[in-house]
Amino acid sequence: MAEAVGRPETILVVDDNQAVLNFVVLILKNAGFRVLSAFDGASAMGVAERTEGQIDLLLSDVDMPYMSGPDLGQQLKIARPDMHVMLMSGGSSLNLLVLNYGWAFIQKPFVAKRLVEMLNSVLHSADRSQSGGQEFDSRRDK
Repeated sequence: MAEAVGRPETILVVDDNQAVLNFVVLILKNAGFRVLSAFDGASAMGVAERTEGQIDLLLSDVDMPYMSGPDLGQQLKIARPDMHVMLMSGGSSLNLLVLNYGWAFIQKPFVAKRLVEMLNSVLHSADRSQSGGQEFDSRRDK
């Protein structure tokens, strides 16, 4: 499996499906990332507020109750403008909307190696605004 590159970067993973959340957290910990997790937008906001130091990347499900992944990304980037955002979804109807944000996107289900490769690509992108997120769209073959 691919591994984190450089210092152990901090990833905040948010998904309202506990099985998916546990799976992604396990993948990222095994790859050498420091991982924080939350089951919805409100709890993710709380985790971010209590976390000292940098959160390098938010990896959030798109469709969650009360606060969507894109809304969560926008809210967290107010306090943490240097944080990268990567969204994930198992649905097909939201994909084009997600790409309008210019953030990276990975379609569920995904394999661990591809997730870690994409995270490393996003984390080491010079542009924190991440315009042109389609470059990291997992629906495109390399």
